[in-house]
Amino acid sequence: MDARGGIGGSLKGLDLRAEIDRLRKERNAVILGHYYQKPEIQDLSDFVGDSLELSRKAAETDADVIAFCGVRFMAETAKILSPQKIVVLPDMDAGCSLEDSCPPAQFKAFREAHPDHIALSYINCSAEVKALSDIIVTSSSAEKILAQIPKEQKIIFGPDKHLGGYLKRKLGRDMLLWPGVCIVHESFSETELLKLKAQYPDAPVAAHPECPPYIVDHADYVGSTSGILDFSKTMPGDTLIVATEPHIIHQMQKAVPDKNFIGAPGADGNCNCNICPYMALNTMEKLYLALRDLEPRIEMEEGLRLQAKKSLDRMLEMASGTVGQGDIGARQ
Repeated sequence: MDARGGIGGSLKGLDLRAEIDRLRKERNAVILGHYYQKPEIQDLSDFVGDSLELSRKAAETDADVIAFCGVRFMAETAKILSPQKIVVLPDMDAGCSLEDSCPPAQFKAFREAHPDHIALSYINCSAEVKALSDIIVTSSSAEKILAQIPKEQKIIFGPDKHLGGYLKRKLGRDMLLWPGVCIVHESFSETELLKLKAQYPDAPVAAHPECPPYIVDHADYVGSTSGILDFSKTMPGDTLIVATEPHIIHQMQKAVPDKNFIGAPGADGNCNCNICPYMALNTMEKLYLALRDLEPRIEMEEGLRLQAKKSLDRMLEMASGTVGQGDIGARQ
């Protein structure tokens, strides 16, 4: 057993919620909970939302510490936007299959092989890949940003081939796609989804654009996690089939408790393969320890942080419509 009180018998009997609240005050900490976290973590978080939204909200606070209950690239983004704050991640092994699919050295070589292309990178990537990119996009801002890039400008889009493919089909933009996928959204079964649609013929389907085309093509609404949450509040009818990580349903049930939300099924109809295994690594015990010890901590070299921030800043400028087409071009 850890003499300092690691995850083991030494935490037995602790009121973790009360201890987390105590440490939150003592550390002047803000706790961020992504929509894909367990309900108990969502319910104690100061803010619940999508990754960039959470990082921006934390940056606006006077907190000294950010405890990011999400995955590593999200905590890195918080550090990029709040360099003066301590950023802890309850479990440093909480990674992302999209980030893992795009090693910086390989992405750098790919960029160098296509020097006349600009790189649009989905926010689900490492700080190093952000630093190698021209513009970062989120699932909610990608369409608006692409619409501002001249048609003749060649584009690399990574690391999510399904989001990139969705944008190609919808907007008619020819882009070179990095072949990464999200293991959660890749797990949904078209056959099982069609069975569910037959069982609930009047229920619309809401899907994240990280899903493969054979899922997206059956969706009545395609959008970001926060967009799907908004759709759940305004949709017609009382039942919604949800094709994204199912922990978002907790927020839907809180917002509209009179509606019925059904998670889209995996290959065998009832597996837990659509639960993100990386998000699941964060627990109440690990959050308590992270606040107590201020570890594991996100550290970042300042040059890397500033270079990564450039692509994030460009996204925020373009999402607000303050960048003209003449300002967008390939790196020289």
